[in-house]
Amino acid sequence: MMEEMTRIIPILIAVLTLALAGCGEKSKRYAIQGEVKALDASVKTATIAHGPIGDWMGAMTMEFPVKPDREFQKLHVGDRIEGTVVVNDLSYYVTDVKVVRAAQ
Repeated sequence: MMEEMTRIIPILIAVLTLALAGCGEKSKRYAIQGEVKALDASVKTATIAHGPIGDWMGAMTMEFPVKPDREFQKLHVGDRIEGTVVVNDLSYYVTDVKVVRAAQ
């Protein structure tokens, strides 16, 4: 039994070390420019037609969560915006929103 524990403990330590190594990764931040096509106030998302976003994504139209709520409140359909997309693994959101041309 003791011999098995002696072999298992280093393996468990290695697995735990690898699992925790990914926990400290910082979020990546990218500039975004685009036009607000739709807003969903119930979940605080904006559908944005945007240009390329750094090395993360090509130009397209997609829905983004907007955080915090005060950033979402700045937006109206038709606004041209600049902001920051924060990406952490599979989650992402838009923040630091600046309306560069208001909807008419």
